[in-house]
Amino acid sequence: MFVTGHTSFGGPAEPSRGQRRAASIRDVAKAAGVSYQTVSRVINDQPSVRDETRRRVQEAISDLGFRRNATAFALASGVTRSISVLTSNTVLYGYAATLQGLEEASRAAGYALGVRVLTPEDDLERTVAAAVDSGGGIVVIGFDQIGAAALDRVPADVPCAAIVEAPSPGHKPERPAVWADDREAARAATEHLLALGHETVHYVAIPASTGTRRSARPRAEGWRQALKAAGVTAPAPSGKGWDARAGYEAGRKLARNRDVTAILCGNDDLALGVLRALHHEGRRVPQDVSVIGFDGAPHSEFLTPSLTTVRLDFPGLGRAAFGLLRAQLDTDRHDFAPVPADPELVLRESSGEREA
Repeated sequence: MFVTGHTSFGGPAEPSRGQRRAASIRDVAKAAGVSYQTVSRVINDQPSVRDETRRRVQEAISDLGFRRNATAFALASGVTRSISVLTSNTVLYGYAATLQGLEEASRAAGYALGVRVLTPEDDLERTVAAAVDSGGGIVVIGFDQIGAAALDRVPADVPCAAIVEAPSPGHKPERPAVWADDREAARAATEHLLALGHETVHYVAIPASTGTRRSARPRAEGWRQALKAAGVTAPAPSGKGWDARAGYEAGRKLARNRDVTAILCGNDDLALGVLRALHHEGRRVPQDVSVIGFDGAPHSEFLTPSLTTVRLDFPGLGRAAFGLLRAQLDTDRHDFAPVPADPELVLRESSGEREA
């Protein structure tokens, strides 16, 4: 199931508890008894303003704590037509497909979309500030630690929406957000493997988005929950990355253990590497080992054997996130954002009943 951090998509996001809405240029204009165009002229130090009017505007700016930025001016003028996306990756399927959905939705609505790729070497404060100063709103793809850290640095008064991991039950992100219920999807995938007769399921994990524990990720939590419900002690998860190389390295170790008969992978790229490692070690799929991936990358259908996977609607996530942001940028609109499709377990050749 796909869910969002708010009960509906249609209205602007409310400030988090304890946060005061930042003063806008229209607030300054009202307090000073002038038009917002006059406030703009004062801020830009234009000469065509009387001294007394300039003094009142400057006092209102000081009293209200008004902070000038490009987003504030764009919102005040009603011509906000751009968004900036912050992401650490544009190549892996989940990120790329999410960007596709964002681009499709923004283009259809007449918005320009810019992408800033985050790296571990970035000064995140400076990168986020540059995105804010470009005007419009911010979308953060927070699937990993860098993205989550960037989201924390977006000022509270800046229109922002995020695509994040499923939060823990009972918790919601502070900013408007959308996510997939991949915790439940991983639980269902693990239960499927157990139902095929496998005594346990090993897990090749993707890196955590916060902290350092791989088991903190929703997919790992769903895997653990299914094993616990079946009375099975979860084996230690393996994996140290996102790509096929990381899957291959983890898969080689698992392949050498003849007790391993079922593997759930944190994404399809890891599963690709695991399949190759099993082949090199002479383990047949699915006769000896069943493998399930995650994300539903298009290439998963054309592997040999074709990969059983959990398909996620990443383009739908992107479109939904744009809808959440547009509700903040264009408050005169009342249409609802599209709801992404639920995760789907796609059964193919790489999973099967355990052979005696």
